[in-house]
Amino acid sequence: MPAVFVLLLTAPLTHALDAAPDFNLAGIDAQVNLAEQKGKVVYLDFWASWCAPCRKSFPWMNQLQEHYGPQGLEIIAINLDKDRDATDAFLKATTPTFTIAFDPQGQSAENYQVMGMPSSYLIDRNGVLHHSHIGFRDKDKRTLESQIEELLKQ
Repeated sequence: MPAVFVLLLTAPLTHALDAAPDFNLAGIDAQVNLAEQKGKVVYLDFWASWCAPCRKSFPWMNQLQEHYGPQGLEIIAINLDKDRDATDAFLKATTPTFTIAFDPQGQSAENYQVMGMPSSYLIDRNGVLHHSHIGFRDKDKRTLESQIEELLKQ
């Protein structure tokens, strides 16, 4: 089993430097559409209420949005739970300051080839997919922030 986990963590993004798959999903207050984010760098995160690393990633994503938002970063976190009560309890406990979207059918996750929770994708200002990352570990924060900073400079 550990060998499979390692393979998932290092699996290549098959559509890197291609247009990021668009989505139009229900959000907390309005529809969330990737195409409307053109001109911004998007940190796209897939999560679920049962995911322990997801709970740890939300405070960090709040910090990212606060720090890099004025420079053009938009964080969109897509929830894949079918149980909305579990999702709402998670959101109440983590109080995100970034955009939340809901995809209980998981079509957007399928389009992005999500293989683990959480999974994140970095999309440039033109809607081109650059990086993907599976999991959330403190040791990866700096690398992810460097990738964000690089895209924000473009």
